Amino acid sequence: MDAGAIRRMTAAIHHRGPDAEGFWSDSHCTLGHRRLAIIDLSESGRQPLSNEDGTVWITFNGEIYNFQQLRSRLESLGHRFRTRTDTEAIVHAYEQWGTDCLRHLRGMFAFGVWDAPRRRLFLARDRVGKKPLFYSRSGDRLLFASELQAILADAEVSREVDHPAINAYLSWGYIPAPHTAFRAIRKLAPAHFLVFEQTPEGWTERIERYWRLDYAPKLKLDEREACEALREKLSEAVRLRMISDVPLGAFLSGGIDSSIIVGLMAQQSAQPVKTFSIGFNEAAWDETEHAERIARRWGADHRKFIVEPNAIEVLPTLVRHYGEPYADSSAVPTFYVSQLTRNEVTVALNGDGGDESFAGYERYLGNRIASYIRGVPGSGAAARLLGSVIPDSLDSKSRLRRARRFLQVAAEPMDVRYGRWVGYFSGADKSDMYSREFRAGLNGSSPEGWMEEHFARAARLDPVEAAMAVDVETYLPYDLLVKVDITSMANSLEARSPFLDHEVMELAARLPVGMKLRGRESKYILKRAFGDLLPRENVERRKMGFGAPVSEWFRGEMKELLRDALLSEQSRRRGYFDESAVRRRFEDHVERRADHGFALWNLLMLELWHREFID
Repeated sequence: MDAGAIRRMTAAIHHRGPDAEGFWSDSHCTLGHRRLAIIDLSESGRQPLSNEDGTVWITFNGEIYNFQQLRSRLESLGHRFRTRTDTEAIVHAYEQWGTDCLRHLRGMFAFGVWDAPRRRLFLARDRVGKKPLFYSRSGDRLLFASELQAILADAEVSREVDHPAINAYLSWGYIPAPHTAFRAIRKLAPAHFLVFEQTPEGWTERIERYWRLDYAPKLKLDEREACEALREKLSEAVRLRMISDVPLGAFLSGGIDSSIIVGLMAQQSAQPVKTFSIGFNEAAWDETEHAERIARRWGADHRKFIVEPNAIEVLPTLVRHYGEPYADSSAVPTFYVSQLTRNEVTVALNGDGGDESFAGYERYLGNRIASYIRGVPGSGAAARLLGSVIPDSLDSKSRLRRARRFLQVAAEPMDVRYGRWVGYFSGADKSDMYSREFRAGLNGSSPEGWMEEHFARAARLDPVEAAMAVDVETYLPYDLLVKVDITSMANSLEARSPFLDHEVMELAARLPVGMKLRGRESKYILKRAFGDLLPRENVERRKMGFGAPVSEWFRGEMKELLRDALLSEQSRRRGYFDESAVRRRFEDHVERRADHGFALWNLLMLELWHREFID
């Protein structure tokens, strides 16, 4: 590959590494890198980086938190180090253990290792999907990068849209691996590696999974022992993520998870922790008072930012950085809190992953109750009838609205009700919306079938843990972690997540389910283990969730933007939808006959993506 092409690729992701760039090549492989300097800020930390004799090279995005222990072990085995970086630890670990080196890494990572003597490219992604990895193969040529726009910088890569992937996006608001919105580009799934190597038969490709979270066998711990084990493991995860040669701080929402992280940081820091929160003028969406209470508790150096409806100015930036349609509206406040944070620090810890490990979402309790209902003859029909008589609400946070949605599908199989609770467009919605031409191009793709497969794999688990297990493999890596990686790295900020330490997750998974959800109380063991860090007001308040008030924005400042995007001739020419079905949803929403806010956001982001990348 010519030097100009690789420079265009790295330039496309300058924001991920504004501190330095580097290139290396031989007759078979070319590597490029953009550096965000965190550990070992000297020139020796530049990438691509090699072993002693220059036969193994790496380009790496992420952090290996146990690199110091790993280095000591590798040195005892005879390996010699030239730098203080965690990157070099991966190179020597690969030399020592080959692809099994992944089992020794504790951290977040996406990397490519070129093994010159074997003519082998080894691509790998961390266990839960904190760091992204995209690739495109054409014959004996393979491109890989951390973001889609880097691969699209190569003019030879086709921008043909993958319509089955768009079908999945309209269901879930994201596109799961291995697909992307482009037929020519794939994403490597979390906990997988890819080997691309030259063999007598030519260049071959294989992909393998190396880790999966296991919920059995359960640990035989009483409550006190479980609290001690959890406290020790999460404290260690926080300590490891505070290793940095640049300033660090924390995102603070005022929820249980981020509050625990800030408390543990404060206990391990000689200086006040820098904390950052985001809020809204709409009271139902604003948590800043709860964040400020935690900040006062620990004497934190706290900053907050209020998101106004003119926040839509950031949408073109978000669309460009995501590279494919992405419908989680909380990307807007997450971008702004990342921007605010980067003004003062380069690394920020957060509370991501606490809900998925400790049963924090209401749908986990809902799944348990629904499983009881489904097991009682005749109760399903009664639930549907009761759901039909509950009036709908324009308030997306209304308890009545949530009860209605729950009862309408309580007697359905787990995968069906989960899809209705977290999805954007159901099968019935799509039948109403899709044009005949678009439906014909889907080739029988079934996003619902993909979800059914995940629940089938979790069939032997308790209903609560079944939903948690599915979230760990779907919603967490393809929605939440994509959101945080893209919005933080767009601002050249590194986000670290102690709850997503795989050893913390493995401990939590093997605790009895009753320690995570006891009765109607979520995060039971978390609250007991860290009760001294949490003010009572923060523990007892109703979980708010993190999002943006898009329903109201669409009836006000964003109405004309929405109309122009969804009802324009440009949008109609795409041929995806029946125009009358889209117009009906738009008009019902803006005239307050229904609340389609999040569904309309999904359609808006799809159209803006087309305008940015396809038109």
